[in-house]
Amino acid sequence: MRGDSVNQGALFSYVSLESRIPDNHPIRKARKIVDAALAEIEPAFDEMYSSVGRPSIPPEQLIRSMLLQIFFTIRSERQLVERLDYDLMFRWFVGLGMDDRVWNHSVFSKNRDRLMRGNIDELFFDAIKKQAYAKKLMSRDHFSVDGTLLEACASMKSFKPKDSSDDDDGENFHGQKRSNKTHASTTDGDAKLYRKSAGKESRLCHMGHLLTENRNGLIVEAEVTEAGTRQEWDAGTTMLAAQGSRPGMTVGADKGYDTGEFVDGCVACPLLHTLPRSRLAV
Repeated sequence: MRGDSVNQGALFSYVSLESRIPDNHPIRKARKIVDAALAEIEPAFDEMYSSVGRPSIPPEQLIRSMLLQIFFTIRSERQLVERLDYDLMFRWFVGLGMDDRVWNHSVFSKNRDRLMRGNIDELFFDAIKKQAYAKKLMSRDHFSVDGTLLEACASMKSFKPKDSSDDDDGENFHGQKRSNKTHASTTDGDAKLYRKSAGKESRLCHMGHLLTENRNGLIVEAEVTEAGTRQEWDAGTTMLAAQGSRPGMTVGADKGYDTGEFVDGCVACPLLHTLPRSRLAV
């Protein structure tokens, strides 16, 4: 027989958020790892926040929310807060109850920025790495380094002369000679005009650098710099030096790192001084 469609809302719900999440969903494993890392950096939270005054958004919920924004590629805080309001899985992961009110997006952004000023992201990353090392998922001996361009949130129309002269009508900038020496973005002053290789278009960007271990390809170190060729070499040696001093370590890189300057930097690094030059860059 045909069932009836009842549109009247129930006054009470006796089903928990926990039961809404499938037992085999990968988000459950992620939540366990995140909770263990947050428990480890709990003392840092106590030092950052005052014991008096108006309560802020809990830092644990801020971090879990930012992770969801990364996991599901949510473009803005406004969209993230909107998703938190109706998505039960998001509420469960962050630690919000079924009836808890979601924050305003601007309040979320202000609390997030204040939290990030305490370098809590580095502490959290280190706590995650400790779990991976404890389970022997990460190698301490063999690494790979690479860099990539990160497109800046600034248009080419914001790339204007540093002397504030008006060299165009604000609309048509094609055919003009522009360089980082004479121009800068009014939207993002740290962005540089750069192209990765010959034949590619120049664009305003930053440069991201990663050091990964070769056992499972997990990230060991990360750094963001201005866009530039030398920045790749400097960031690579800096991340390698942060791994400590152990003989017999190797590092691999693409041909962009196959330069005397980068190899000499690795040789000077205490971490890699025992390696032959031929094993430093590939």
